[in-house]
Amino acid sequence: MMFIFNRPFFILILTASFLLNCKEKNTGVAEDHKEKSQPNLLFIFPDQFRNAAIGINNQDPVITPNIDKMAGEGMIVSNAISSYPLCSPYRGMLMTGLLPYHNNLLTNSNSQRYKYDNSWQKDDISFSDVLVENGYDAGYVGKLHLTSPPPIAGKDSVIWDAYTPKEFRHGFNFWYSYGTFDQHNNPHYWINDAKEDELTQINEWSAKHEADVIIDYLKNPSAETRSKDKPFALFWSVNPPHPPYHYVPEKYMKFYEDKSLDELLVRDNVDLETAAKDLAFHKGATRGRTNLAKDHVAEYFAMVTGVDEQIGRVLEALEEEGLDDNTIVVLTSDHGEMMGSHGLMSKNIWYEESINVPFIIRWPERLKAGQKSDLLISPTDIMPTILNMMGATKGIPSDLDGKDLSSLILEDKGDEPQSVMYYFIEEGQPASGHRGLRTKRFTYVITLDGKDQERNILFDNQEDPYQMNNIADSAPDIKEKLHQDLLEQLKLKKDPWLERYKELQKNK
Repeated sequence: MMFIFNRPFFILILTASFLLNCKEKNTGVAEDHKEKSQPNLLFIFPDQFRNAAIGINNQDPVITPNIDKMAGEGMIVSNAISSYPLCSPYRGMLMTGLLPYHNNLLTNSNSQRYKYDNSWQKDDISFSDVLVENGYDAGYVGKLHLTSPPPIAGKDSVIWDAYTPKEFRHGFNFWYSYGTFDQHNNPHYWINDAKEDELTQINEWSAKHEADVIIDYLKNPSAETRSKDKPFALFWSVNPPHPPYHYVPEKYMKFYEDKSLDELLVRDNVDLETAAKDLAFHKGATRGRTNLAKDHVAEYFAMVTGVDEQIGRVLEALEEEGLDDNTIVVLTSDHGEMMGSHGLMSKNIWYEESINVPFIIRWPERLKAGQKSDLLISPTDIMPTILNMMGATKGIPSDLDGKDLSSLILEDKGDEPQSVMYYFIEEGQPASGHRGLRTKRFTYVITLDGKDQERNILFDNQEDPYQMNNIADSAPDIKEKLHQDLLEQLKLKKDPWLERYKELQKNK
C-alpha cells in the first residue's frame, strides 16, 4: 500500500517497527539467504533533494511517509556526499565512476559549453554499459542533463535541453528521457527510437507521469518495454524538487501553505535577509534571486511530498508484481538545496544543505531492515558498489576513481573511506575552482577566487552542525592535518588543480 498521511502518526508507527527490529540479530545480511537469480535494480534520484528533507531524519518539517517506510525496510546512509553538488558533474560521476576532470563533465552542460565538449563521452565505459554486458535490460526515465547541445546560429540565448542519439545512450534500450527542461507541469520526452524532431509533449506533472511510465515498465504486460528473460536495471531521474518550485500540484501545497516561514525554515543558519545575495568567492550560488518568499519554501517541501507519493506508487507496483524481494532499490539525489541557509539559495557550494544527499538502499533478500550507517560514500563510489552488490562485475573498468563499498554495506566488513572530496570547477578549466574534503566530522575547503586569492574554510560538523563558525584560524593543528590529507588525495587522484596550487604557493 502506498502512503500519504500525517507525519506524527507515521513516526509513531515507524518507531514501534524500529524497536521490534532492534530485538533481532543485526548482522547486516538477512538470515537464511540462498543464492537467487541476478537482482534487479531500481535507481531513483530526484533532482535537488537535500538529505534534511526526509521526514525520518527529523530536520525539515516535511512529510515523506513512503521514503520513511523504505528507509525502515533497508539501510539509510547519513554521510552520502555529492562531491560536486551540481547536476551534470554529479551525473557524470554516477554514470562513469570517474571524477569531472577525467570524464570531461566539468560543469553543467548547455550550449555555452558545447565548445568544451562538456558531455557524456561516448568512449567512457559506463554504469549501463556494464549492466548490459552482464545480461541486464537497461532503462532510463526522466532528466539526463549530460549533453551540451550545439548553439543555434544567430541566437544568444543559452540552450539547455538536448537530444541524446542512440549511440550515446550507453546501452540503455528503454529510453523515456530529455536533457533538461524545467516545465514540470508540461514536460516533454524523447521516447525510445524517436528522432530529434519527434518530441512527445505531456500535460501532466512530470513526477506523476514518469511514475505511470515506470509502473507500466514493471508490469510489462506485452513484453514491449523490457525483456521478460532478463533482469532489469531502471534509472529514474525525476526533476522535481528542482526549481521552478511553483510547478507543483495544489494537493501537496495544502500541507505547507498555511505554515509560517519560521515553522518551515527551522535551521539555525537561515538568513532570510541575504538569501539571494551571492558570495564573493562563489559565483552563481543564488541563481540570481532577489528575495526568498515563503511560497518558494512551501512549494519546495510540497514537491518533496509529491515526489514521495509517486515513489510510493512505484514501490507498491514493484511489490504487486512480486519483484520487490529481489530488486535493489536505491534512493539518492544529485545535490541538495540551500533554501536560505547561510543567506543562499540553490546549490554548488560546500555547505551540508548542498552536499549532504539522501542515500537509502533496500534489498529484502540481502539487507536487514532498519539499518543506519554513517559510511562516507561519494558519487564515484556508487557505480562500482552497486555493480559488485549485483554480481555484475564483468567489464567494470579498472581505472575508476570510485571505490567498491559493497562489503561494507552488505557485511559491515572492509576499510571505510576516511573522507570524500569536494569540487567546484570553472567551465573548460580543469585546474580551476575550489577543492575540499568532507570527513565524518569536518569540512575543509580551499577556495581560490579569480585573482588566485586563497581562503581556507574549516567547520567542525559535530560541534557546529549548522556550520556557522569557520575555525580555520583558531584550530591550526586540525587545519594542517586536513590540509595535508587534501593535498595527498589530490595527488592520488591526479587532479590538475594541485600543480596550479603548488605554483601559487611558490610565488607567495
